[in-house]
Amino acid sequence: MSNADLLKELRIERHQRDDHEGGSGRWPWIIGAVVVVLLLLGGGGWMLFGHRPISVLTATAITPTSGSEAGAVLQATGYVTARRQATVSAQITGTLTAVLIEEGDHVKQGQVLARLDDSAYKAALDTAKAQAAAAHALVAQYRAQLVQNLRDAARQQSLAAQGLVSKQSAEQAVTLADSTRAMFASQQKTALSADAQVTEAQVNFDYCVVRAPFTGVITTKDAQVGEIISPFSAGGGFTRTGVGTIVDMDSLEVDVDVNEAYIGRVKPDMPAEAVLDAYPDWKIPAHVIAIVPTADRGKATIKVRVALEQKDARIVPDMGVRVSFLEVKPQASAQAPQGVLVPATAIVRRDGHSVVFVVEDGHARQRTVNPPGQAYGELRLLPAAVKPGDSVVVSPPAGLRDGSDVQMKKP
Repeated sequence: MSNADLLKELRIERHQRDDHEGGSGRWPWIIGAVVVVLLLLGGGGWMLFGHRPISVLTATAITPTSGSEAGAVLQATGYVTARRQATVSAQITGTLTAVLIEEGDHVKQGQVLARLDDSAYKAALDTAKAQAAAAHALVAQYRAQLVQNLRDAARQQSLAAQGLVSKQSAEQAVTLADSTRAMFASQQKTALSADAQVTEAQVNFDYCVVRAPFTGVITTKDAQVGEIISPFSAGGGFTRTGVGTIVDMDSLEVDVDVNEAYIGRVKPDMPAEAVLDAYPDWKIPAHVIAIVPTADRGKATIKVRVALEQKDARIVPDMGVRVSFLEVKPQASAQAPQGVLVPATAIVRRDGHSVVFVVEDGHARQRTVNPPGQAYGELRLLPAAVKPGDSVVVSPPAGLRDGSDVQMKKP
């Protein structure tokens, strides 16, 4: 084969050159598309996982009081209870014709809650009134007869003294007057008895209206129209014993069980702080009312009554609550220290500095603080960087940073 033929074999035709160049041009587009997809996936993952809020436990920064320092010496759990609570019922047995309450209603003392069928009691009241009227009519009759008999007796005695009638006639007139006087007195007693029967019938008639014994809130509705209600349990369980339950919300307090090994730390009038399970960030000032002088041998606990110093509609009976009993110690200086108190566990080290994290609008904000030099039990005094009422993160996670999205959780 000649050199010319070899050169011809090595020559690239135009259509082969176009196909080769076209295939090479598609590769940058493919690589670019892969990069865009990877960026989109990375951005989506960052949006999904990078902004997931971190669950944190918070506490409220408080202002220290002047002349004293407070620290929790004991914590106990219990429930909100009402000292004034009653299941309202009728004092007679009857059929309900109206029930005027629903759960959650606020009622005043004396307000009508329900009505019973009063037809029989109304008839009995009318009968008693008629009998009383008849008794009083007889009293009036005997009074008139007594007045007349007394006059006749006086006239007969005057005539007997003049010898115009016999002494026997005069004596009989006096005896008739005395007899009429006794019948008059007896009828007066009968009239009083009839009046008492009217009063009794009136009381029974009034019992057909069930009224609120005190101001409060209806928590349960236990009967409906048409049901029989009675103060006694009867009828094989078909008879209701109450219309509903009323609670005086101003009488709410907390009952906690304290382990008998630590009851010596609790004293009457001791300051305390209550936190409801439903509102973990709300600290309610409280104080000890009394230590109930009996123990539960099964649980080895003693009940302590704690008064809530703030009344609020959010506090309802049977709520779970945690109570911190505070020990107050006098200080030499009467001036309150400057700054706020936060839990010691809220202070952590970041990049060689002592910091706390404050929750603002769902984000954690890092605040650099001076190392605390004064302790108040489990609390630490921060002179600056944190304001009273700020929510600080307790035991911040290692991954928590300035600006992190956070979500507060219950303790």
